[in-house]
Amino acid sequence: MSAPNVLPDMLAPGLRVVFCGTAAGAASARAGAYYAGRGNKFWDMLFDVGLTPRRLAPHQFRAVLRYGIGLTDVVKTASGSDASLPAAAFDPDRLRRRMLEFGPAALAFNGKRAAQAFFGRRRLDYGRQPAALGGTALFVLPSTSGAAQAHWDPRHWRALAEFLRDAA
Repeated sequence: MSAPNVLPDMLAPGLRVVFCGTAAGAASARAGAYYAGRGNKFWDMLFDVGLTPRRLAPHQFRAVLRYGIGLTDVVKTASGSDASLPAAAFDPDRLRRRMLEFGPAALAFNGKRAAQAFFGRRRLDYGRQPAALGGTALFVLPSTSGAAQAHWDPRHWRALAEFLRDAA
């Protein structure tokens, strides 16, 4: 029997984009909500780039579906910092199956660690990737985590939003 998911997937058919993190951080696991860490910019970025009409709070994470946005993680059964996650908890095959099942227009990795697990390689550039998964475009975005501020650059988030507007 597998361990229970730390946070539920927020997935449905026909989504514009699914955001995939590595795993729920400690604050998110405690709150039972995606991107609940104090310094996390995720909810601000969704609003700032025009993907939601208002700023959502972490406890409102279920509302993303009404805006055509999904949420998941490549590690569903463990939480904590990327460095603390057990290697066996990473499940990129589950993520691939779920994306092929739901077929969003785009899958956007919130940070390189989740993308590295999915692609099976360390070297990745930010932005839209040359590969796709079925009809799903793949993007690697700078992490919104407060711990990743040194690598913060919102232009890749804006490029994703532009892609989604053009795809609509």
